[in-house]
Amino acid sequence: MHLLMIGGSDAGISAALRAREIDSSAEVTVVLADAFPNFSICGIPYYVSGDVTHWRNLAHRTVADLEVAGMTLRLDTTAREIDVARRGLVVTAADGTADMISYDKLVIGTGAVPVRPPIRGLDSLGPSDGVHQLHTMGDTFAVMRTLERGPASAVIVGAGYIGLEMAEALTARGLAVTQMEQLPEVLPAVDNELGALVHAELASHGVKVLAGTTVHQVSRAEGPEGRLRVDGSTGGDAISELADMVLVVTGVRPDADLAASAGAATGVRGTIAVDRSMRTNLPGIFAAGDCVVTHHRLLGETYLPLGTTAHKQGRVAGENALGGQSEFAGSLGTQVVKIFDHVAARTGLRHSEATAAGFDPVTVESAADDHKAYYPGSHRITMRVTGDRNTRRLLGLQLFGHRDAEVAKRIDIAAAAIFHDMTVDDVSDLDLSYTPPLGSPWEAVQMGTQAWTRQVTSARSRITATQMPGAH
Repeated sequence: MHLLMIGGSDAGISAALRAREIDSSAEVTVVLADAFPNFSICGIPYYVSGDVTHWRNLAHRTVADLEVAGMTLRLDTTAREIDVARRGLVVTAADGTADMISYDKLVIGTGAVPVRPPIRGLDSLGPSDGVHQLHTMGDTFAVMRTLERGPASAVIVGAGYIGLEMAEALTARGLAVTQMEQLPEVLPAVDNELGALVHAELASHGVKVLAGTTVHQVSRAEGPEGRLRVDGSTGGDAISELADMVLVVTGVRPDADLAASAGAATGVRGTIAVDRSMRTNLPGIFAAGDCVVTHHRLLGETYLPLGTTAHKQGRVAGENALGGQSEFAGSLGTQVVKIFDHVAARTGLRHSEATAAGFDPVTVESAADDHKAYYPGSHRITMRVTGDRNTRRLLGLQLFGHRDAEVAKRIDIAAAAIFHDMTVDDVSDLDLSYTPPLGSPWEAVQMGTQAWTRQVTSARSRITATQMPGAH
């Protein structure tokens, strides 16, 4: 049995590792377009900041580790065409040599590519000019070469997860950072109320935040300095910023062209369509990771590219390629990001998403201490709980709090509850740990869900009272 994986990131490597776990005699080949298999792309901002001292430390496993695990790695090799009928993959090596690799089963893990927004000048300016995107190790090295020139300022276009992390990273390196976001508030993955708290955290560390700003053009500034000019508009007013480097991080789209050209069915946002077993419509071909449709436990089919999801999907694909019957259980979009001294997190649905999905949501904001306030060092956590008005099913939770407030683990409580279809009220029955330095008898998340229950119950009581005979 020869298993062939296209892509050496989360999905492809997870598939390969799982296949070798199940059958150590399976022949496994991984084809990847660069020389950096199993690198943590999520860790790139922390290498840029200097928190990770060497880029090699971003590797989950070295090439030697992967080879010891039983993989044959075809580095710097580009997948050109899938010959479905002949069960072969046409590839081109770094020297231009082409050949075909035969397979019994194929796993496509081509991932995603950065969205290139319609900004004038991006096609004519690149890394040598100090204009960057950030998605690969090659992009990372280009950014570091620009930083070696000693820039004093940077404009970041986009305020999603990577954009926020890079704002912190570049600030840590001493650059004056301006962050531009087209939507009304930064971190669009959470509600504007929490985005405003993230905005304030950025500003408190010197980042100039321009939300509600559309960037129209990036160009070379006039003068001998070789600086860059970013032109845009905010609320109809023209703005212009000068910087020594520009970073454009406005999201990703699925890299599904190779699969689609071979006849693979596609789904939402151009993803490769797969079932929960990660099978495509093509015989013997599976797909996983940021290139495929995401099965969401509350939304059905959507597109939500996350590293944790890619790992799980890849494991399913690798097992089923060897005849297994595993299924991907589905995503909830659980995410967390550190912004300087604070952390924002979410799982499940926001209010607007729940409404669009056909629920009747109620969202209640509250706050609670991360541990007993009489013990030194307590921090307030702001919460937004979303539940269905009629079924009382927990639909989502958003959190914002200090980096020491265990926000990541607290969002996981809600993720587990939503995964198992618990109601908002059920969360209070969870038997959670308590000691004054670390928590409270009612865990902070439980206090948030109780605030939701009080508000919904009070609203229902008021409605009932107005419906009683003689009520005014």
